[in-house]
Amino acid sequence: MTGKTVTQTHSTLTQVVEPGHANFLGKMFGGALLSFIDLAAYTTASRFAGNICVTASFDKVDFREPIEVGEVITLEGWVSYAGRTSVEVTIMVTAENILTGVRRETNEARVTMVALRDGRPTPVPTLICETRDERLQYLRGKLRKERRLASRVEFDAICARLETLDDTQIEGLMGEPTLVDHPLVHVP
Repeated sequence: MTGKTVTQTHSTLTQVVEPGHANFLGKMFGGALLSFIDLAAYTTASRFAGNICVTASFDKVDFREPIEVGEVITLEGWVSYAGRTSVEVTIMVTAENILTGVRRETNEARVTMVALRDGRPTPVPTLICETRDERLQYLRGKLRKERRLASRVEFDAICARLETLDDTQIEGLMGEPTLVDHPLVHVP
């Protein structure tokens, strides 16, 4: 399997925000935008992988500014990290007022997609990073993946610890402002 450069992974999706995409205030629903982000991530990841890719997780979505009905949104996607069978796709969303030409970045998202062949995860190409920024994005993506896995293990251990507590201890924890370092749930 040959590699692909980050530049080769870029894709663009453009959409007019229609009234059906918006709430009663004329602002785009977050869920409608998430749907477009998912579609852009699918396109980017599937082109890169040469296989169907499915969404494994929305790792982060930042909503910086509302998007108005009638504006044109452009979703720019690229692969920022590639593992063995999964890819992290970064999506930048820009909204443009077509009457004034004013454009602004409204959202940034990271979506993890898994490549499938015959319903099973399949290897993806190597991601070739050509610039310092691409290499930094790759390392940040790798770090995010490692942190998610470590966090999941820690969370599961804490939840297992909670299961061992008696009802009085559980009720006592209900009013605690934070549980992370509480001696009853802390897992060394």
